[in-house]
Amino acid sequence: MELSIDTASDTASVALTQSGAVLAELTWHCHANHSVEVLPAIDRLLTIASIERAALDAVFVCRGPGSYGGLRAGLSLAMSLASALGVPILGVGRLEVDAYQHAAYRGPICAVHRAGRGELAWAAYEARDGDLAELQPPALVWPQDLPAAAPKGALFCGEIDAALAQELRAADAAAVIASGAASVRRAGFLAELAWHRFARGERAAAGFVEPLYLREPQITKAKPRL
Repeated sequence: MELSIDTASDTASVALTQSGAVLAELTWHCHANHSVEVLPAIDRLLTIASIERAALDAVFVCRGPGSYGGLRAGLSLAMSLASALGVPILGVGRLEVDAYQHAAYRGPICAVHRAGRGELAWAAYEARDGDLAELQPPALVWPQDLPAAAPKGALFCGEIDAALAQELRAADAAAVIASGAASVRRAGFLAELAWHRFARGERAAAGFVEPLYLREPQITKAKPRL
């Protein structure tokens, strides 16, 4: 039995799975309130499935990139639960999960989301044997430069709103873009992808999952006392 947690953006999601198969899942707009909403959602999920926390055998968690506060809340909760239960933990990248939802696409899959300051976070993958082969590691790019940087014939997916879709099509009229509903990131996909790797023996070393940031978090330094 596995618990999966995704707090990388305002779309939060948790799932309970058995060997990667979804038993229950909750996905909602969190309004940057992950530290308050996610743990009650997990308890509700366990109640729906009539499962006790002690029955969990592993914890899977999204490691980013994404919002600093959301990732910190999700990763801290996931590592705390795994430590308290004495079970292994495994982290999976956000862009990997976005791409994995479209693993049936025959060709490169380019996962995208806005990263602030007008830039996009992106990465490119190709589905192979139930997993993803990384063609382009996570990086930052300007929207107008993405179509040229992406592999030829790629499907663009992820958190692509109407304005971003218009920007991508302005740069490449032939760009193939997944629909918004098909690209809502769900913890069930995180669980399935993580399970493939977990079954091969992958684990986070010493129970620690390092967050993936594409730029240093902006943290205001404390002012010196007078």
